Amino acid sequence: MASSETTTDDALYPIAVLIDELRNEDVQLRLNSIKKLSTIALALGVERTRSELIPFLTDTIYDEDEVLLALAEQLGTFTPLVGGPEFVHCLLPPLESLATVEETVVRDKAVDSLRRICEEHNNEDLETHFVPLVKRLAVGDWFTTRTSACGLFSVCYTRLSVATKAELRSHFRSLCQDDTPMVRRAAASKLGEFAKVVEVEYLKTDLIPMFVALAQDEQDSVRLLAVEACVSMAGLLQQEDTEMLVMPTLRQAAEDKSWRVRYMVADRFIDLQKAVGPEITKTDLVPAFQSLLKDVEAEVRAAAAGKVRDFCQNVDPSVQENVIMNNILQCVKDLVTDGNQHVKSALAGVIMGLSPILGKENTVNHLLPLFLSQLKDECPEVRLNIISNLDCVNEVIGIQQLSQSLLPAIVELAEDTKWRVRLAIIEYMPLLAGQLGVDFFNQSLSNLCMTWLVDHVYAIREAATNNLRKLVEKFGSDWASQHVLPKINAMSRDGNYLHRMTCLNCINVVAEVCGKDVTTKTLLPTVLSMASDNVPNVRFNVAKTLQIVGPHIEKEALHSQVKPALDVLNEDPDTDVKYFASEALIENGLM
Repeated sequence: MASSETTTDDALYPIAVLIDELRNEDVQLRLNSIKKLSTIALALGVERTRSELIPFLTDTIYDEDEVLLALAEQLGTFTPLVGGPEFVHCLLPPLESLATVEETVVRDKAVDSLRRICEEHNNEDLETHFVPLVKRLAVGDWFTTRTSACGLFSVCYTRLSVATKAELRSHFRSLCQDDTPMVRRAAASKLGEFAKVVEVEYLKTDLIPMFVALAQDEQDSVRLLAVEACVSMAGLLQQEDTEMLVMPTLRQAAEDKSWRVRYMVADRFIDLQKAVGPEITKTDLVPAFQSLLKDVEAEVRAAAAGKVRDFCQNVDPSVQENVIMNNILQCVKDLVTDGNQHVKSALAGVIMGLSPILGKENTVNHLLPLFLSQLKDECPEVRLNIISNLDCVNEVIGIQQLSQSLLPAIVELAEDTKWRVRLAIIEYMPLLAGQLGVDFFNQSLSNLCMTWLVDHVYAIREAATNNLRKLVEKFGSDWASQHVLPKINAMSRDGNYLHRMTCLNCINVVAEVCGKDVTTKTLLPTVLSMASDNVPNVRFNVAKTLQIVGPHIEKEALHSQVKPALDVLNEDPDTDVKYFASEALIENGLM
């Protein structure tokens, strides 16, 4: 008898501990307890998890948001712990409670978990257990329950009977017409997802009217979400249906009184264009796009300007050039001199992409003046965006047409007072070097690259060092020996110890690409000359450099020159210098 009682006590122990911890005043303890739920469920076994643990969790949902969030997440993975798909419906009560709480992130996580376990219901259980839950949430007294319901229609709809499907469509319609804006907003955000699973005839008769109503809602936060649904719906309908049922509403949205709605249209324009196809693009979207490019709000113009290249690329090739020249180009010319720097910057990031579409003659006659104007723009981001996309133009007209105008813009950016602008131009330097050619680079840009190595900002010096490696890879070790290495060697004698350390960093990165001969004959003497530097930081960086470049030094020099220098450093009074010297000796096999 005693043994039996002990066994019962042992079996009850995990749930007792959980209850104690869940009631503890310390939130962290309660959170840890929730995160260990799966372990507790394993200890209890599937039957007691279903009969004790799940009811307990359902009854005690009144906790801090952090704990509830963890619980909502855990329950989504609980199917195996309650006995598999056959019993998955027992997880619905606690998740239903969590889907009604006030905190949005908790509700969203509960809906995510419900969507996941919906897949694990068989068709019968779906009708018996899951659909009633959706209906209860859809008609709940609080708006929180009704917003949660919106996310559950699409995941269960396809597997239901005809009568139940009709009920769900009716409930969804009610949610789209709800008195509370938050519920209409939730319905609008899920309308496109629901449209993808609803049969086409009901899409036309039931969902399109819902979409039209939401797109005319008094709240702009609802109307802008209807634009999202428009993308999904347009892709599901035949062209004539799209033209008749969707386009009038889309045309309205593109001219909506709220700039936020127009911004959403501009932001999703390429998706809309792909969904409606080339014919509707030509008749409807071209004028709508022109209108967005001329919008009174800068945010809308910027969003549309950033889509210029993609929009033009997706226009039917037979009318592509005609559309750009007659409809888009004038808008682009106006945007180049726009008063807002974000608009100009967005355009500068994509305008070069029009070159391959328009060809050499049109690029030279119409686009080149715009590029040159943007290269002189007062805003650094505009100049940077043009420079970063030069390869498009290079392929069409060659770089020579641009090079003379490029140089002043590059120099200005290279000397900009904002270090992040200088950093950005460094990253484009290898690309520019390849496009402008070695002669132009040596003549005009080589000195800039060396100037960056002694910049007062460490991030610039570091980027310039990595830039040097890419340039040596591009132009070869002979070019490096002639144009770079003499300047690196000169830095080893600089009065500023930071510049001497940058010299060592440069040697670290170029040694590998210069080859053993150049490294041994030119770079090694420079490193060894700094081994007796009076600054310990420089000396231990010498040891580190000898460790890094060791594999790129000829074996004889390694023993005759590197080992004696490291032996001296290994006796240095500074502990850091000794440490790195011994590391270098071991790494190079010289101990």
